[in-house]
Amino acid sequence: MFPFILRRLLQFLPTFLLGTVLIFGIVQLAPGDFTDILRENPLIKPEDKLRIIQRYGLDRPAYEQYFTWIANFVQGDLGTAFAENRPVKDVIFPLAGNSLILVFLSTFIAYAVGIPLGVFAALRPYSFPDRVFSILSYFGLGIPSFFFMLLVMFLMVTLRQNYGWDVPISGKSSGNFTEGWRYILDVFIFALPPAIVIALRSISSESRFIRGQMLEVLSQDYIRTAKAKGLNQTKMVYKHAFRNAVLPLVAGIGGLLPGVISGAGFVEVTYGWPGLTPKLLEVLSTKDLYIFVSVAALSVILYIVGNIISDILLAVVDPRIRYN
Repeated sequence: MFPFILRRLLQFLPTFLLGTVLIFGIVQLAPGDFTDILRENPLIKPEDKLRIIQRYGLDRPAYEQYFTWIANFVQGDLGTAFAENRPVKDVIFPLAGNSLILVFLSTFIAYAVGIPLGVFAALRPYSFPDRVFSILSYFGLGIPSFFFMLLVMFLMVTLRQNYGWDVPISGKSSGNFTEGWRYILDVFIFALPPAIVIALRSISSESRFIRGQMLEVLSQDYIRTAKAKGLNQTKMVYKHAFRNAVLPLVAGIGGLLPGVISGAGFVEVTYGWPGLTPKLLEVLSTKDLYIFVSVAALSVILYIVGNIISDILLAVVDPRIRYN
C-alpha cells in the first residue's frame, strides 16, 4: 500500500502543475481584467491606477504572473484579492467553511437516505413502493435545485406569515446567538432546508444507482448459491450483496472533496447562504484573478487527494484489491 501511495503522490506534482497552468491560461485568455474597472472609474487618478496595476503585477507578462503566483502558493500565500485588498485566504476560507457546513450535511443526508432506499427498492423490484420511489427520483433529478429552493422558501414564508411558525427563510443564522451550543443549533436549523434541497438530487441518483447495482449483484450465481444453502437473508444482503454493489459508489467518493471548496452551487445564492458560490459569481464580474485561480487550484488538490482516499477505501471494502 505504501509504494502505491508514494507513487500517486509523485504523480500529484505534474498533474497539479498542468492543471494550474491550464486554469491560469484560461483566465488570462478571457477578455479584460481587473484594471478595466479602474479605467472606468473617473474618481481614480491615472497615476493611482498605474500604481495599483504595478502593485499587483498586472503589467507583467502572463508567464511571470504565473511563476510568481505558484511560488507564493506553495508557501501558503494565495495572493491578494484585488477588490478587497486583503489576502485571498482571508477571503475564501471563512466562506469555504460556511459551504462545508452545507456540503457535509447534504452529503450525510444523501447517503443516509439514498442508500437504504436503493437497497429497499432492489429487494422489491417493480413493486408498488419501487415504482413510487422511481417516479419521485425522476422528479428529484429533473427539478433544478435552485428552483426547488425557491419553492421551499415560498412554503416557509407562507408558514411564517399565515401560521406564525418561526421557520428560517434565508441566511446562516437568526443572529440571536453568537457562540456556544445555541449558536451551533441555530446554524444547524438554518442550514437544514438548503442541505435537504441539495441532498434531494443526490438521493435520487444514489438510490437509483444502488438499486441497479444491487439487482445486478443479487442475480449473480454466488448469491443464488447462498440462497439455496439457506443463508440468512440479512447476512446475504448486507454482507455479500451490498458490499459488492457499493464498490462503484466508494470509488466516486473522491469526487466529493472538491465540493468542500467549490461550494454548494446556486442554492447558496437563492437562500442567501454566505458560502463560496456567491463570491465566485462576484469574482467573475470583478475579474479578481487570484481568488478564482486559487479556488480552482485548491479544487484540483482536493480532487487528487480524494482519488487517493477512494483507492484506499476500495482496498478496505474489497479485500481482493491489492496495490503494489
